[in-house]
Amino acid sequence: MASGAGRACVVGIGQTELSRNSGRGITRLALEALFAAADDAGITPSMIDGFVPYPDSVTAEDVIPVLGSADVRFTAVSHMGGASSLAGLRLATLAVESGQADYVAVFVARNGSSATRIDQRVRRLTGQAYRRELEYPHGMNTPAQWYALACRRHMHEFGTTREALGTIALIMRENAQRNPGAQMYGRKLTMDDYLSAPVIADPYLKYDCCLETDGAAAVIVAREDRLADSRVPGVRIEGIAEGHPDSADDIAGRWDIFNTGLTKAAPRAFGQAGLTPADVDLAYIYDCFTFEVIQQLEEAGFCGRGEGGDFVLDGNIAAGGSLPVNTHGGLLSEGHLTGMNHLVECVRQLRHQAPDGRQAADARVAALTGWGDMGDGALALLAKA
Repeated sequence: MASGAGRACVVGIGQTELSRNSGRGITRLALEALFAAADDAGITPSMIDGFVPYPDSVTAEDVIPVLGSADVRFTAVSHMGGASSLAGLRLATLAVESGQADYVAVFVARNGSSATRIDQRVRRLTGQAYRRELEYPHGMNTPAQWYALACRRHMHEFGTTREALGTIALIMRENAQRNPGAQMYGRKLTMDDYLSAPVIADPYLKYDCCLETDGAAAVIVAREDRLADSRVPGVRIEGIAEGHPDSADDIAGRWDIFNTGLTKAAPRAFGQAGLTPADVDLAYIYDCFTFEVIQQLEEAGFCGRGEGGDFVLDGNIAAGGSLPVNTHGGLLSEGHLTGMNHLVECVRQLRHQAPDGRQAADARVAALTGWGDMGDGALALLAKA
C-alpha cells in the first residue's frame, strides 16, 4: 500500500433503503446511492472521475451523464461474484494511490428480489458448461446446494453442529433489531423458529440463507490528502487483497473444499497492513449462508480450521463479544447488496457514527471479507484515519 498522503481512504458512503420491491429501476437506485455518497463526502458529483460498478448491473456509462462527470479517467469491473464489491474497492484503491483518478466510486444496484432473483443470476456464473452437463441435470442448481457440500463436510470432519449455524442466524437477526433499515427489523428469531424451518438444501434450513433484496449502495475512495475536501472523518484502507481457489470454476471437485480465495487473500491483506487478526475490533463477514461465516472466520485466521463452530457458540461474534460480526444484521437479516452494505456499515462504525444504539465501543480496526462464485475471496482491513 502507499504511504503518507498517498494512502487511499473511503471518504463518502451512500445507501438506499433495502426492500423486497423498490418500485424503481436499478439505474435510478444507483444514482440515489452515488448522489448520497458524494454529498456525504462533501464533493460535487461531477468531481467523481473514476467508477467501479458491480458486474452485470448498472454501468459507468449509465451514470456518468447524470452525475455530470466531465473527464472520467478510470473505469474497471471485477468479475468475482459476491467478492466483486471488495475486489472493486481494491481496484479503486490502486487507482487513487497511483494517481489514475482523484475520486473513484464503487457501487452496486440491484432489484434482487423484484426482478433478477437467484435462479436467474446463477446462469451467469463461471463454469456453465460443467454445470449444464454434470450438475443441472441432477437438480444441483443453486448456491445453497453447492455451498451445502462444504458445510456438510465440515460437520463430518469437525463435528460442527446445526446449533452453531443457528446461533449465527440468531445473532444476525438480533443485530438487525438495532437497525430500523434492516429487512428483518421487528421480526425476532428464536432457536425453535430456526430449527423448525423448512429444509432448503441439507443441512441448510430457511434461516441459513441470505435475503433477496432491492437496493443500492456506493462508496467514494480518494487519497488521504483529499480529506480536507470531506466533511466527515476518513477511513483508511490499510490492506486489501483478492484470491482465487485452485479450481476457480468448481467446488465439488476441489481437493481441499475449505481452501478458497480468502485462504490466499487474507495473509496478503494482513501483511500489507502490518496487522494480525488479533488487532481487529470488529468484522463484516460475507454471510450468504450461515456456514460461510464459520468458514471465513477460519480461513481469515480469526480461529483455526475446525474451530469456527465453537468460536461462534462461545459468543465471540455477538455484540459485546471479542469480535462482533455484522453489526447491522448482514446479508442474512439486513439485506443482500453483495457486501456493499457491509462496507457502508463498517465505515459508519469506524467513524463512530453508527446510529440506533449499535455503535461498537472503541472500534478502530475492522476486517471485511468477500465471497463469490465458486469460492473467490477478498479481504480488506480498514482503520480510522
